[in-house]
Amino acid sequence: MRSSDYIRAGDEALTGAYEEPMSLADYVDAAFERPSIASHASKYLLEAIESMGTREVVEEGEQKERYRFFDDPHNDGEHAVLGNTEVLNGFVDDLRTIAADRGKGEKIIWFDGPTATGKSELKRCLVNGLREYSKTEAGRRYTVEWNVANAEDTRGLSYGEERREREDDWYESPVQSHPLTVFPPEVRKRLLADLNAELDDHIPITVDEDLDPFCREAYRYLEEEYRRAGKADLFSRIADPGHLRVKNYVVDVGQGIGILHSEDDGSPKERLVGSWMMGMLRELDSRGRKNPQAFSYDGVLSQGNGLLTVVEDATQHSDLLQKLLNVPDEGRVKLDKGIGMDIDTQLLVISNPDLDVELDKFADRNGRDPLKALKRRLDKHEFRYLTNLSLEAELIQRELTNETTVWEANDYADLEARIREPLHVTVRDNRGRAIDRELAPHTITAAALYSVVTRLDGEDVPPGLDLVDKAIIYDQGYLQSGDERHEKRDYDFDDDSNDGSHGIPVTYTRDVIADLLHEDRDRHHPDLPVERVIMPDDVLDAMADDLKSAPVFSRGEATEYETRLAGVKKQIFERQERDVLSALLAEKGVEEETVAEYVEHVYAWDADEQIETERGPVDPDPLLMKLFETEHLGRFSSAAYQGNEPTDPVVEFRREKIITAINRYAWENRDDDFAIEDVDLSSIPVIRAVLDTNDWEDVQRLFEDFDPRQWDDPPANTETARVKERTIAEMTTHGYSEASAELTSRAVLREVSYKWD
Repeated sequence: MRSSDYIRAGDEALTGAYEEPMSLADYVDAAFERPSIASHASKYLLEAIESMGTREVVEEGEQKERYRFFDDPHNDGEHAVLGNTEVLNGFVDDLRTIAADRGKGEKIIWFDGPTATGKSELKRCLVNGLREYSKTEAGRRYTVEWNVANAEDTRGLSYGEERREREDDWYESPVQSHPLTVFPPEVRKRLLADLNAELDDHIPITVDEDLDPFCREAYRYLEEEYRRAGKADLFSRIADPGHLRVKNYVVDVGQGIGILHSEDDGSPKERLVGSWMMGMLRELDSRGRKNPQAFSYDGVLSQGNGLLTVVEDATQHSDLLQKLLNVPDEGRVKLDKGIGMDIDTQLLVISNPDLDVELDKFADRNGRDPLKALKRRLDKHEFRYLTNLSLEAELIQRELTNETTVWEANDYADLEARIREPLHVTVRDNRGRAIDRELAPHTITAAALYSVVTRLDGEDVPPGLDLVDKAIIYDQGYLQSGDERHEKRDYDFDDDSNDGSHGIPVTYTRDVIADLLHEDRDRHHPDLPVERVIMPDDVLDAMADDLKSAPVFSRGEATEYETRLAGVKKQIFERQERDVLSALLAEKGVEEETVAEYVEHVYAWDADEQIETERGPVDPDPLLMKLFETEHLGRFSSAAYQGNEPTDPVVEFRREKIITAINRYAWENRDDDFAIEDVDLSSIPVIRAVLDTNDWEDVQRLFEDFDPRQWDDPPANTETARVKERTIAEMTTHGYSEASAELTSRAVLREVSYKWD
């Protein structure tokens, strides 16, 4: 693109976000055409979230609908909230209830949880999503601006500045007042009734507020001027386009979104609504009363009026929370004893668990707890650490790189392939040189799995399973054991467990890996940079070694987490072993076409049908099926057949393990054009086992002179040397570098050599 193209793109972005101001009458007409532009705060927030649709995810082993809004799509996922989908869905359900005025209107929504669980990302995601939604046609947000300089009195309405002419004489509502608040209450009530009658929505639009004090000053001034002039059509004069305009604004922090940060200070009134400016008070003295023009309107409620108010790190503002008690249901705050301001905003507070401690400090007073009213008003939504392996792996990668796009996969196989991928990071050494570091395949998986395992409650793990099994079930929704697939619903997990309430946070894992990135490992190879490769065991050992010195963990936690390391190492080794075996036997595996042919024959055999071939229809081949079942599957011996015809155990196997799986696939992927060739063979457990599974007995059978004890440095011109060369080459086609393939195969063959006969 040329520089002019960028300038033009900037013009288009701003043109699409802003409109020319319109009259109040034009705004009303527009609202009847697009009622969403008049939505009140909670309804608008709900509409923004729903506007981006949903997608299906698996969390804690269960399929759930997730709102795409929380993936931060407009910002390429930079501040996506990973996981906690059920909590976010509960938040949306609350918004729906509040927006429809069916209860919870007096509640303050509270997001609570440990550090590094996504609460800050939620805040940023809300800001990004609302900003971008307000740029769309459906999401336009409007307020009013006033011009009284052209009234008969020469004193203009301003923020204390000298009166200016023309466009500079227009002053916008400092708190985003809703345009319909200009109408007298009885007229507004009738207008809203007519508007809602045409609204195709179960949630009506409500606008119960009056104009803010600044706008009320303009309204009062114009009304007085025209009343003195003897004008009968007072409202038409006040709402004349020369005095009043409706303008759209792009929602952002300070305009429609108020955020009170932990470091913000001042009196409760300053933090909530703003403060009086003494110099302007003297300048704008109005016969002894305080003029609302002399107020700053920079408090969090003023900024968030019309949409959303967020109190971040609420423990730092616990004194303020009690001042907010009546804001949700009364919708009113005071600038001064005699000057009140109506507000329409969705209150949301964010805190770490220390707010719980603060709220419970008087809990032992036998019903005389001064914070009881506040606790009743808080509607708690608890963020927890991620308990999905794939989500944690995604989060770790985001922490280590600039990658922000949210992962989406068609099935778990896609996701599994994504989390095993290596990661290449460029760092600078102490001489300023750029050095490439490789986190070998399964390294991110190992860090993520260990983190998740430390977060899981072991009390509800069924007999025969361990915490690693639970983590796998939570991630993919099932556990595969041979050709048996057990769904999560087959296990009795406690829905009220403490999963995710404790454990290793992602920031700890990130820092451990970051330290490893700046260190050469103590290993060597004559040709390959193995010292620059970080292996799964490197990360796991470093995570475990640093537990007791990390202040974030108690001694008990550190000891408990150390005991969970062995199971993770075993699982990661099995994945590495599978990679090495697959590469080692790559040229000896069963062709997928052979598997497909077997499945087709079994399906036709069961349906008593023929198979279409180039030579015409033929009967299913009993010998083909027998050979596949005895030689490739290894399920049966020749004794299980009468000639080539199957006995009852074989018949049961074909129908239970093959046909049932095909029918299940057909049902889940049903359409009018389904055919057997459409079946994803890897979805059939027993077939998946044939495609994926190799063992060391196959290696011994196929390579008689192979010796794993020679793997690190095999003698030239030996079978071990030839097998290693082919294996390393094959592994590099599946994500490994030569260096990481060397190290991974070394680790696997070292274990195998101990039991090699």
